[in-house]
Amino acid sequence: MFDLYHFSLSPFCRKVRVALAEKKLSFELISDSMCAPSEALLEMNPAGTLPVLVDATDTQNDKPAIIIHSGAIIEYLEEVYPEHPLLRGSPIDRAEARRLAAWFDELFHAHVTRDLLTEKIEKRLSGSGAPDMNCVRWALDNIRGHMDYLSYLVTERRWLAGDHFTIADITAAAHLSVLDYLGDIAWIHYPDAKDWYARIKSRPSFRTLLSDQIPGMPPPRHYKDLDF
Repeated sequence: MFDLYHFSLSPFCRKVRVALAEKKLSFELISDSMCAPSEALLEMNPAGTLPVLVDATDTQNDKPAIIIHSGAIIEYLEEVYPEHPLLRGSPIDRAEARRLAAWFDELFHAHVTRDLLTEKIEKRLSGSGAPDMNCVRWALDNIRGHMDYLSYLVTERRWLAGDHFTIADITAAAHLSVLDYLGDIAWIHYPDAKDWYARIKSRPSFRTLLSDQIPGMPPPRHYKDLDF
């Protein structure tokens, strides 16, 4: 039904993969590069960014629908495929889920994920030099405040945005899964966040992420462990 152009360790691509699985929509993964986008990707999205979702069942103007940007993809899926919603509850509940998804996609990404992914993964894959350790240290220092906030949320609520599992949980877990792959989260300091993340790791929609690997850079041993 869908083609998803993705990079396996992009938190935005991981977010969409889990969302599709949670909504029980079948899809095919097509790997692409954040450093050197393919011609096929650039034809669909001149910016060369991932993810890109192609919905062959939506053929407006006799062409498959092409949706770019993880946030736009989620909103599209919620509107066109409303079964198994990822935004649930009252309007206030849904607004809170969107707020927290934006927190991780914008603030957490800017403070943490982007630099660690760039310095530890993208530079290695593109052969563009050694990591800038000042950037790495800055991102690692920033983890603590965000993890403290996440820990506070999960002690006050059943899920991040309230009583329901939503796109807020998916988005946060997608970002944390990248850091966990890199071994950059000291889970021992965040037991409440660890318990929340373990619940998400155990969901069938999330387990497929745990088999992803970057050649020559395997994750730590606890990464695949559902009871870590």
